[in-house]
Amino acid sequence: MRVLVIGSGGREHALLLGLQRDPSVTELHAAPGNAGIASVATVHAVDVASADAVVALAQKIAADLVVIGPEVPLVLGVADALRAAGIATFGPSAAAAQIEGSKAFAKDVMAAAGVRTARAEIVDNPADLDAALDRFGPTWVVKDDGLAAGKGVVVTPDRAAARAHAADCLEHGHPVLLESFLSGPEVSLFCLVDGDTVVPLLPAQDHKRVGDGDQGPNTGGMGAYTPLPWLPQAMVDRIVDEVCKPVAAELTKRGTPFNGLLYAGLAVDDEGPAVVEFNCRFGDPETQAVLDLLESPLGEALNATATGTLAELAPLQWHPGAAVVVVLAAENYPSTPRTGDVIVGSDGEGVLHAGTKLDADDRVVSAGGRVLSVVGRGADLAAARAQAYERLAAVKLPGAHFRTDIGLAAEQGRISL
Repeated sequence: MRVLVIGSGGREHALLLGLQRDPSVTELHAAPGNAGIASVATVHAVDVASADAVVALAQKIAADLVVIGPEVPLVLGVADALRAAGIATFGPSAAAAQIEGSKAFAKDVMAAAGVRTARAEIVDNPADLDAALDRFGPTWVVKDDGLAAGKGVVVTPDRAAARAHAADCLEHGHPVLLESFLSGPEVSLFCLVDGDTVVPLLPAQDHKRVGDGDQGPNTGGMGAYTPLPWLPQAMVDRIVDEVCKPVAAELTKRGTPFNGLLYAGLAVDDEGPAVVEFNCRFGDPETQAVLDLLESPLGEALNATATGTLAELAPLQWHPGAAVVVVLAAENYPSTPRTGDVIVGSDGEGVLHAGTKLDADDRVVSAGGRVLSVVGRGADLAAARAQAYERLAAVKLPGAHFRTDIGLAAEQGRISL
């Protein structure tokens, strides 16, 4: 198989490394890629939001499979254009991608499917904001209704901070979603979905806040670990049966079947799982940890999903133990990051590239907020954490920061249902 991966982040680097391990994959391409991806795939400078440009590239390289990493091209219908051109594509249609593209659509689907989620209210007029805020909180959960790369959510006990975020969204023409606060530990569960067929991957937990101890603003994710020693298999089965399968079935019923990766972000409390959000693609950084433990051929699994044969795929096999990924972020992230600094050690074992590029002298330099993600694997969470941080210590980037506590609470047994 010749495979084209669309995207330029740590998630796409992890997908390409996973595909590289699959003997059925003979050629790898990426668009636009990054400095690290260039060492495992042929990279192409293409506007991934342009369906015409992506289709032209896929045809030029005679791609057997296209895997779309980020949400923006999916919401814009790039997968639809590829399928219309007869190219096998892993990633949902624009209609099905609204499960991430519109929080209001996702709430409507969940209501129809009988899936438990937070009570919610859409506010699209600033004049209605204060009365709506009075019906929620404390704690307030305020979400930008559109795509916001994981940073459009504010969770705060401070009404003024909640109001400021909501007012800012409205000022930019974006409706806001107010939600009741869900307690309980958070879980990310990825599922391969082909219509009504749902195949779960390992559950993971992301660390969204920028600082140790879950302090500071939300980010796109500062690290993750898998599996979750505190989450029984019976609860994973409940999530699949009570959340993922009903939502997949509801999308099929609406004439917009989902094909690709359905990501359920959940809070699990004494009543069971409740949905915080859905994404229409692999999550970053959880993908880097989850795929590190996948023993089955990744290309085979993605191709089966893309070609409607997921139900025939052999059960997925996983390496024993645990994997931990720690994100190295640029100075100032999640605000405007400092970029253009030379990175030392970016070619180390377990180091995946996200915000990187090559400068005029062919040096790897920082080019985004989340610059690298570093993966460690071990017999248990402690060993995986130790390896991840040992590998991270060999990387040098001026002004960079990272969390020192990824997976620590779980390692110490401080998370329970």
